[in-house]
Amino acid sequence: MPTSLEIHLASRPHGAPTAETFALVETEVPQPGPGQVLVRNQVMSVDPYMRGRMNDAKSYSEPFKVGAVLEGAAVGEVVASEDDSIKVGDSVLTFAGWREYAVLDAKAVVKVDTSIAPAGAYLGVLGMPGLTAYAGLLRSAEFKEGDTVFVSGAAGAVGSLVGQLAKLKGAKRVIGSAGSAEKVKWLTEELGFDAAFNYKDGPVTKQLAEAAPDGIDVYFDNVGGEHLEAALNSLTVHGRVAVCGMISIYNNTAPEPAPRNLVQVIGKRLTLRGLLVTDHQDLQGQFLAEVGPFVRDGKVKYQETVVEGLRNAPEAFIGLLTGANTGKMLVTI
Repeated sequence: MPTSLEIHLASRPHGAPTAETFALVETEVPQPGPGQVLVRNQVMSVDPYMRGRMNDAKSYSEPFKVGAVLEGAAVGEVVASEDDSIKVGDSVLTFAGWREYAVLDAKAVVKVDTSIAPAGAYLGVLGMPGLTAYAGLLRSAEFKEGDTVFVSGAAGAVGSLVGQLAKLKGAKRVIGSAGSAEKVKWLTEELGFDAAFNYKDGPVTKQLAEAAPDGIDVYFDNVGGEHLEAALNSLTVHGRVAVCGMISIYNNTAPEPAPRNLVQVIGKRLTLRGLLVTDHQDLQGQFLAEVGPFVRDGKVKYQETVVEGLRNAPEAFIGLLTGANTGKMLVTI
């Protein structure tokens, strides 16, 4: 029988995941039954939220099971089909990453057109991260023309699109933070951010105040911790925060002390709203109709950091949590 490689969760990490967190397992290629398809994955996504699913804790998403294959978004080719709606050779988006082959119900896959955009785009700028940016900025943060917007983790898949959308929709000023001089240069010289800074160069509060002397109206939070504390200091009255992620604390083994200035929420009458993309699937069509042409016409730019080989997926994920990526982190299979 032909075999398929899979990445399993070998153990739950305490702190940062390591190579020992994962196990490479060889299994038989499954065969599809009635109404099912067999997909050969070609490219998969690694995303920060996966770190939370490695913990055995109640959350908005079920924890990964120790000893079982991991999950995540992937694009692959249908190599066998037992359903008339999906043909052999179709490219499909699935939630069965971290493996070479997967059998899925036909209704659980979505056909994508790789002649319009490459497969990786459906995992990034036109996929879940793209919809997260769109819904988070326009709905959760209630962005308005003329707002000054600060985005943390701005060189990532979500943050880089948030900043560009804000500019396209009339932001007065867009500021981003990132973790290297190269990323800062990309934000300002390629993506059109008005200002950006390397959070490793000094206190975030000081650097943000210098970049936004008149304050900010919107903060799109991908980082948490010191960044959230700095944003609370800079937010204007009735400012809004879309809390998408807090990657700075995902590997913490002790409580995070910041933010220590939540009292500002009262005086400034701030709105802090958590963001889960699954709450905003109703915007999918609108998002694709609006952002798709931006991508096609070069008004929205994106970058991918690509790691080759399923065996290297754990390395890609570990690197993602330490900022090794610019734009979307992908693994080709």
